[in-house]
Order: sequence, then structure tokens, then C-alpha cells
Amino acid sequence: MLSKNELKYIQSLCQKKQRAQEGLFLAEGPKLARELLNSDYQVEKLYATEEWLADNKVDVDATVVTEIELGKMSTLQTPNEVLLMCRQKTDLGEPAFKNKVSIVLDGLQDPGNLGTIIRIADWFGISQIIASEDTVEFYNPKVIQSTMGSFIRVKCWYRNLTEILSSINMPIYGALLKGQSINQISPLKEGILIIGNESKGIRETTLPFITKAVTIPRIGQAESLNAAVATGILLSHLCEK
Repeated sequence: MLSKNELKYIQSLCQKKQRAQEGLFLAEGPKLARELLNSDYQVEKLYATEEWLADNKVDVDATVVTEIELGKMSTLQTPNEVLLMCRQKTDLGEPAFKNKVSIVLDGLQDPGNLGTIIRIADWFGISQIIASEDTVEFYNPKVIQSTMGSFIRVKCWYRNLTEILSSINMPIYGALLKGQSINQISPLKEGILIIGNESKGIRETTLPFITKAVTIPRIGQAESLNAAVATGILLSHLCEK
């Protein structure tokens, strides 16, 4: 049975401030439930329909809810059987850049873009993302849903980019409209790819750290590419086959 106070608490976790204060986040749907329950994330509470719980035996604190109750606590337009309340990871250590390709995000604002970039990173075997401090929050419910579970395998640190980029001695690639064609770039064993803000691109304060400006050749008339789409195309060339 779901109490009014419990429902109100779950709904409060849709707000960034409350998530940060409680150190929790929400995830929804059978796929994310399966991945989280088999991961090292701590699931604090699970809410699911009677049908889902009948088909899925779990070893965590679970509450049966109706579809109407699930709809009230869900962030999705169409609630999907199960919702989990999980503990955020706070002890990530420090990022290590040697012998790997990493992504740096400079002011990315759209949660769908961040979630998709995390999913793309996972596809290409990239395990870490460094985000500017004003980049959209990793545990935003829309980010979590957009990753399709890839957030479990990709770490994300929020850092002052000037400080961290100034300490790195390796190739730093920046996605710019004016740069060398990605078709002419050899795959990397190690390096960094910087992706800028959706509308403003890479900031002036970040540009000096770029050692190689790269671009995706344009054939048609579109002015620009979606940040996540561009990331996927760039990584398909930069990541060692």
C-alpha cells in the first residue's frame, strides 16, 4: 500500500535539489530494473505492479502499486510496470586518461542528449565522461531513461574544465564547424573528444586546450547536427577498430 507521504516523497525526487539532498535517483521500466538489480547500484526501494512482481522475484524492499499509483509517481508519459529508487554513486575516485578515449562535455543542457551520449559512449567502449559543472545532471530522470541502462557502465565526473584540461598531456579533439575532416583522422588509442553546448558550441575558455579541431563533412544544407548524433559519428572514426 502506497501512502500519500510516500508518494509525495517519490515525486519530490523529480527535483534536482531533492535528489542531491537525499543522494537518490529514480529509474523506470523493466529493462532498467533488470540492469540495476544485477548491478552494483544500491536499490533502496522498488514499486511495481502485481503482475510484474509475480514474474520477477526480487531481493529488495518492494511495494505493490496500481497502474494509477505508478502513473502518479512516474516521470514518463506512459508508466511502465516498475519504478526503482536507487542510491547515487558518490565515490567515483578520479578519472584516469591514460590509454583510453574520453569524452568532455562543455555546457551540454539537454538531458536527452546527455543520456544518448552516455549510451553512445557505452557502445564504443568509452567508460568515462568529464562534464563542465553547468552540464545537465547525470541523475536527471530523463538522462537515466535515455541511457537505456548504459549509465551503469559509464562514469561521469563534474569538474572545472579549465583546471582538468590544463593538466592533460595528450591529444584533445574539439568538435567544430571549421576543422579537419574526420575522414582524415586516424583512430586514437588515447585522447579526448570535446563536445560543446547544443546552441553555442565549445566555449571560448575551452578552445585554447584543443590540439586538433575536427569536423564532420557537410554534404547537404543543414546548419548543424544534434550534439549526440555528432558524437556518435565522431566516435565511429576516432575509436580504434
